[in-house]
Amino acid sequence: QVQLVESGGGLVQAGGSLRLSCAASGRTLRTYTTAWFRRAPGKEREFVAAINWSGTNTYYADSVKGRFTISKDNAKNTVHLQMNSLKPEDTAVYYCAATYYDNTSIYTKSNYASWGQGTQVTVSS
Repeated sequence: QVQLVESGGGLVQAGGSLRLSCAASGRTLRTYTTAWFRRAPGKEREFVAAINWSGTNTYYADSVKGRFTISKDNAKNTVHLQMNSLKPEDTAVYYCAATYYDNTSIYTKSNYASWGQGTQVTVSS
């Protein structure tokens, strides 16, 4: 399995921006769909965004569409999540995950075998 390490979280004011990174090792992300999930306090882990193995297709939750952008650098084996216009409700631990699926199964967290340890994002009002 691929190993994933997230970075880039922190504290930001509402309306601000953060860029999360997910660095992979052990295997290339060229064969994986890579996604970001998040878990807010007291809530289930939810899908945020995903990008397919080639980087040609991206998928977003309705709550972040138009504000977040997922991208992939296959040369550096890294996936990024650019988060703009952040809101207090975006506060959560953000996790990077990888799966071999490349269809509607990508929205389901149980279909991901590889997970990072998470990075905290806190948005103050």
